[in-house]
Amino acid sequence: MIDLRSDTVTKPTEEMRKVIANAEVGDDVYGEDPSVNELQNYVAELFGKEASLFVSSGVMGNQLALKALTNPGDEVIVESQSHIFYYETAAPSVISRVQLRPIESKDGMPDVNLIKNSIRSSEYYFPKTSLICLENTHNRHSGTIISIDYIREVKKLAIENNIRLHCDGARIWNACIETGISPKVYAEPFDTLSVCLSKGLGAPVGSLLIGSKEVISTAKKWRKILGGGMRQVGILAAAGLYAIKSHFPLLKEDHINAKKFSEILSNSPFIDINLSKVQTNIAYFHISDDINAQTFIEKLKEKEILISQTENNSFRAVFHLQINFEQAIYSAKTILETLNELKK
Repeated sequence: MIDLRSDTVTKPTEEMRKVIANAEVGDDVYGEDPSVNELQNYVAELFGKEASLFVSSGVMGNQLALKALTNPGDEVIVESQSHIFYYETAAPSVISRVQLRPIESKDGMPDVNLIKNSIRSSEYYFPKTSLICLENTHNRHSGTIISIDYIREVKKLAIENNIRLHCDGARIWNACIETGISPKVYAEPFDTLSVCLSKGLGAPVGSLLIGSKEVISTAKKWRKILGGGMRQVGILAAAGLYAIKSHFPLLKEDHINAKKFSEILSNSPFIDINLSKVQTNIAYFHISDDINAQTFIEKLKEKEILISQTENNSFRAVFHLQINFEQAIYSAKTILETLNELKK
């Protein structure tokens, strides 16, 4: 089965399984798991920050950042299609008791003037704008890369207004590989970043929140409150460290596969796809509205291809460690073949 639903469906390689089996472990709640400590120190240094914290998921990483950087009643500026706004179950309102202010964009980068105009003034009847969040790469904008120049422009605005800056960097690894910009350079403007190990890198579980020692100390307390204190979790941390060191360079292959897949799809009169937005490992496309989306999905499943429907007749294909070039081409050609059959 060729599973294009997400890069979260990856499974540990045999080499990673050996690392998991042989991992040194201890009690991480006591701070005594050597594999967790090694991972946290490695990632903090990689991104040029003082500290990092191993957490169970990207959602937990984002929500701990919001909790550490805001106060109840504050307002947080986000892009309108961002993961924090779209997929995190209204967690900011539950955990941090903050309000999100979403701003529209065409590519995950809201106009800086729109952000500026969304910052609240100091009248008592307004919430305080305390945080701006960016997502890099941007999932719902087809994995587009947020440019470093744009990030620096937003940072300048944030400094001028005494606002903190967080990066949902679940797929920051993909941005680094595609642009050649180092994790440290991408991270420099941000107060905090969350980064995932369980997507393109192929680890089974885990993310990290990265920032100053003070912020990470606060986040660690809230990780415990939320039930995220884990014990002999070095078996997962070791897998994550292996993934960074061994799989990070392979992400470029996923980008090549996504772009080739998209080029083939663009030849169909029944598909609308914006090739300029396919920059990393994610491709969004829309099929003719007169084709039944569920029938399309079922026909592809019969041909051993799994794909995600996003809304109406729009779909997402995500390329990852366990999809090779030949499978990418086969999948695209099979999609064209299936659409031709359904249009007869």
